[in-house]
Amino acid sequence: MIKNVIFDFGQVLVHFEPDYITGRYIKNEADKNLAKNVIFDRLYWDRLDAGTIPEEEVISGIKSRLPERLWEDSINAYKNWIYNIPEVDKMSDLIKYIKEKYGVKVYLLSNISEYFAEHSKEIEILKNMDGCVFSATCGFTKPNREIYEHICEKFGLLPEETVFIDDNEKNIKGAEDFGIKGYLFKKDPDELKKWLNDKLKEQV
Repeated sequence: MIKNVIFDFGQVLVHFEPDYITGRYIKNEADKNLAKNVIFDRLYWDRLDAGTIPEEEVISGIKSRLPERLWEDSINAYKNWIYNIPEVDKMSDLIKYIKEKYGVKVYLLSNISEYFAEHSKEIEILKNMDGCVFSATCGFTKPNREIYEHICEKFGLLPEETVFIDDNEKNIKGAEDFGIKGYLFKKDPDELKKWLNDKLKEQV
C-alpha cells in the first residue's frame, strides 16, 4: 500500500531555468550568458546544496569573476532566483488531487540551499506539503542513502509504503536501493497522474 508520495523540486514541481532567471535582470544576451555561467556554476551550487559554503563566499566569488558593471544585476539574479521559478503546469493540482482522492501524505525532498529553506514558506506549491527536507539543512544530499533514511525517520515513513518522484535517474536509483519505489519524471504531469492513479486506485 502506498501512503506517501515524495516529490523532488526543480524540474518536477517548478521550472529551474538559469537562462530565464538571469534574463529577468540582464537583457543583453552576451552579458546574460556570461553572468549565468558564473551565477549558476556548480562550483557554488553543489556546495550550497550540501550546506558547506556561506552566501557571502558565493557573492564574493561571483564578483571576482564578473566585470563590475554586472555586479548589481548578477547579485540580484542570484538572491532572487527563488521568485523566478514558475510552477510546472498541473503539478499543484495533481498534489491536491492525490491528497484528496487517496488520502496520501505528500513531502518534498530536494537538494537545495539553506537560503531556499529559509524562504520555503513563501513558495506557493510547497504549502500543500505535509513536510519538507532540504539537503543543506539536513546535511545529506541525493542520491546518498542517508537522505532517504533521514526523511523516513523524520516523518515516520515506511520505505515500502512510499513513492519518490524525481527527474534524475541517479536519485531514483538511490531511493530504490533504500527500498522506496521510484518514478522518473519526464516533464509529463498527465503521465504521472495516470501512473499514480493506477497505483493508488488499487488500494481504495
